[in-house]
Amino acid sequence: MQKLKILHITHDMNIGGAEKVIWSLIKNTNTTRFIPLLLCIDAPIGPWGLQLKEEGFGVFGLTRKPGLNFFLAQKIRELIKQQNIDIIHCHQYTPYFYGLLGAVGTCTKVIFTEHGRFYPDIPSWKRKLVNPILQYFTSAIVSISEATKQALVTVENFSPQKIQVIYNGHASTPINNEQVLDITTITGLQQKVTVFGTVSRLDPIKNHGMMIKAFNEASKNINHLILLIVGDGPEKQTLQTLVQALNLEKKVFFTGFKPEPQALLNCMDIFLLPSLSEGTSMTLLEAMSYAKPSIATTVGGTPEIIEHNVSGILIDDVNDQAALSKAMIELAQNKSLRTKLGNNALSSFEKKFTITSMMQAYESLYSTLKQ
Repeated sequence: MQKLKILHITHDMNIGGAEKVIWSLIKNTNTTRFIPLLLCIDAPIGPWGLQLKEEGFGVFGLTRKPGLNFFLAQKIRELIKQQNIDIIHCHQYTPYFYGLLGAVGTCTKVIFTEHGRFYPDIPSWKRKLVNPILQYFTSAIVSISEATKQALVTVENFSPQKIQVIYNGHASTPINNEQVLDITTITGLQQKVTVFGTVSRLDPIKNHGMMIKAFNEASKNINHLILLIVGDGPEKQTLQTLVQALNLEKKVFFTGFKPEPQALLNCMDIFLLPSLSEGTSMTLLEAMSYAKPSIATTVGGTPEIIEHNVSGILIDDVNDQAALSKAMIELAQNKSLRTKLGNNALSSFEKKFTITSMMQAYESLYSTLKQ
């Protein structure tokens, strides 16, 4: 049986949630049936792209110019023909637009996966006009949550009958003895502490400022709380200034970006995700795979991952600092509740959000399109 060639098209492979999903799709593809390749349309290709290239995967890069760039579509068409691509799997809207233009006139099937939405999610009348035409030439549209699917329907004017939901999957990584971190190594604190933590890009959409203020209120009520903030980004200086203004330097610790944050996640007692917007958070799935209870805002696909008071605690209002602080206090004071929520989170992860589940869904889709 001839292997199907799948060309994944994305912006770049810098560090991020959608990029991690693409990386996982390529790394875990069943190579007895499929040949995965990668095209980044916005140079440079990024560290995960370079890693895939070093490991022997076919990786290509183009440079998208501002404005409507028909030359880019032409270069994609040339690559499709040169590599005899069976399916292009486009990730996010702009790669989808140019990938579809490039595939027009070829026998190549087109899949579009929407990985998340901007905040605020502002409709574009141009897209609403053109998207019904684009979907006519598209073999399949995938969203990573029901919430994302609804946004594609109401904001983007795609047909709900055209869209299927495939949840992101995470490949859990066991922590060996050499990787176990003592929290004292990070904080220098000798007393027993309860560790809150988050792993994400330090971006306004992640709502770290509200999280730090809520943590400040919680730490006034309970001694020996600490907060680990894993990641880097444009908000770092602003957040560090806030920590200093609240005199939290001995309680809040910025670790910087860690490409392999598993040991730090393992240190956390409670995972925090106070985002203004989310698709399907990969770090939330990773926390669940380590049986960590989570406190998260009810945005995007998060309520489809965490069940309130079953596998975590959900905060309805992204600006409700008091509710977040109250949830922090509740979990900090109740170890048995933390254990219960964490075990339920692990059970939910194993049922719905493994890398195996995601790969089976996408590979079934690939096979169906070429029958």
